[in-house]
Amino acid sequence: MADMTATQTPRLAVVVKGFPRLSETFVARELAALEARGIDFTLHALRHPGADAKLVDNAVRAKPAYLPEYLHDEKWRVVRAYMAARRLPGFAGAWEAFRKDRPRDRGRARIRRLGQACVLATELPPSINHIYAHFAHSPASVVRYAAIMRGITFSISAHAKDIWTAPDWDLAEKIADAQFVAVCNEAGASRLRTLGKASKIHLIHHGLPHSSLQRVLRAQFRDGRDPGSPVRLVCVARAVEKKGLRTLIAALALLPKDIAYELHHIGSGPLLDELKGRARTAGVAERITWLGAQSHARVLEELDAGDLFVLPANVARDNDRDGIPNAILEAQGRAVPVLACNVGGVAEAVKDKATGRLTIAGDAAQFAKLLEELIKDPAQRAKLGNAGYANVAERFDAEAGYDRIAALLRRELN
Repeated sequence: MADMTATQTPRLAVVVKGFPRLSETFVARELAALEARGIDFTLHALRHPGADAKLVDNAVRAKPAYLPEYLHDEKWRVVRAYMAARRLPGFAGAWEAFRKDRPRDRGRARIRRLGQACVLATELPPSINHIYAHFAHSPASVVRYAAIMRGITFSISAHAKDIWTAPDWDLAEKIADAQFVAVCNEAGASRLRTLGKASKIHLIHHGLPHSSLQRVLRAQFRDGRDPGSPVRLVCVARAVEKKGLRTLIAALALLPKDIAYELHHIGSGPLLDELKGRARTAGVAERITWLGAQSHARVLEELDAGDLFVLPANVARDNDRDGIPNAILEAQGRAVPVLACNVGGVAEAVKDKATGRLTIAGDAAQFAKLLEELIKDPAQRAKLGNAGYANVAERFDAEAGYDRIAALLRRELN
């Protein structure tokens, strides 16, 4: 059967958490790549775009349709959808699935997912025969109910928080019902394989688009001895617990006072004000430039001007953790050496003393020790930066990943 093209009626629906979102630029990249491969789809989001949406490089042609973020915001739309959904052939099965889930999840969000599923199921074009959910938590819950209502199949793309914070029973039942689950890191894939049929789990790294891959000609000469030419540290990370930025502030405070360095941080988030306060208390505030959320082009500019990328990621109290942070791949793709903590999928991209340096998550003293060593050793930084570039160029090709996801979706659509 011929592949779908953009001129055909879509047979695929894609459901995402929010669109576009700066912290999920990889979603926009993947969807644009699928369109470029002739896969047409309707796009649906559980949330409206945030204030940083204008910074996202979004080339997706499909215009997002937004489901009710909260049911009371569009109560009549939800009521009409519920009444219409009850006439769908699979509604009884979806209702039974919800009744089974409800005792195990008493939160209001579970009811919201059912309401959103009714809207999705009744507003999808009749041509849709498969739904692809980005994220295994709330989007996949909505998609699972909606797919049962419509009597069609679905698949999931799983990433980080959705893998580590969703309960086992929830993930296991979604894996059982899904046609396939694409996972972007081995740590997450390993967890999901313990919960469901291993043959359904496909490890497909996000990778780096060719446009971001460039070995920038850099001379690593700064060694922390010249206050007029400080070693520039770059950190691209949302100000949330799992990124370990509290550890970073504590590590900076442990560095000898006579070492010349500066830190440029890119990212927004709920902990930003707290982190700035910690920096003032620790006496390192004058060394840090807080740049806030920035476009991808600005991120690349900061990386190209940097001497060392730092990300002391850890496991948050709710068990959330990174997969393979895209920012690490971006840094390696510009030949910037990386110092990070060994958590989640970080070690898939950073091999200690080979393609970067790794240390124990949450250990500020050890992070400071390695940070001081790298600041003082430009030759080691240059070696690690070049090795990191070779690693990402060889092993993390986004185009190859897009090809694999497109093939999986074509299999289901055909």
